[in-house]
Amino acid sequence: HPLIMGVIHECGGKMHMQERDWESASKCLFDAFKNYDEAGNQKRIQCLKYLILGKMLSMEETDIFEAPEVKPYKQDPEITAMNDLMMAYQHNEIKNFEKILKQNQKKIMEDLFIRNYIQDLLKNIRTQVLVKTIKPYTRIKIPSIAAELNIPEVDVEALLVSLILDRKIEGRIDQVNHLLILDAADDKKAKYEALDQWRDKLASLQMTVVNKIGLT
Repeated sequence: HPLIMGVIHECGGKMHMQERDWESASKCLFDAFKNYDEAGNQKRIQCLKYLILGKMLSMEETDIFEAPEVKPYKQDPEITAMNDLMMAYQHNEIKNFEKILKQNQKKIMEDLFIRNYIQDLLKNIRTQVLVKTIKPYTRIKIPSIAAELNIPEVDVEALLVSLILDRKIEGRIDQVNHLLILDAADDKKAKYEALDQWRDKLASLQMTVVNKIGLT
């Protein structure tokens, strides 16, 4: 029966979400949505919201509403809020993202399953904006980053520490002057490695030439 299969696929999707296997989660949740839709069960709307959530977390930019099964629900009030959230997320519009969350507390934040992943979404969008913001600079004031991300300086520093430790950005924090200093150590390292490789190839070539001369 489609209703039973819907429950099974929904449970599988949630399990994959907890394991952070976004691709498998999306597949299961889409199957669950189709099962509930076939059964005429209202849980199809909830599953569709979870599917949108999974797509955001996977950082995919595919339009789920291109699927003919999903298209009729695009204007559903419950789905509109999630779709608006996804659009703000995909375009790295932090202030709009937070505004949509505040304006749709009942439709989004009151769902405990969705609420569990909101901090992940916020960290992702803040990371994307932060990386884009610091890209042109060798040093940038932390208050400037805080203004761009719309969060306190202490939260910016915590995010920066996390990204530095994960080697997503190369730099250090000057806490005295409230600066992020980006170093070009990686560029220098790459140049030195290239020079070492060139030196090794040259040495190998010289050895080959010497051996050939010795044989003649």
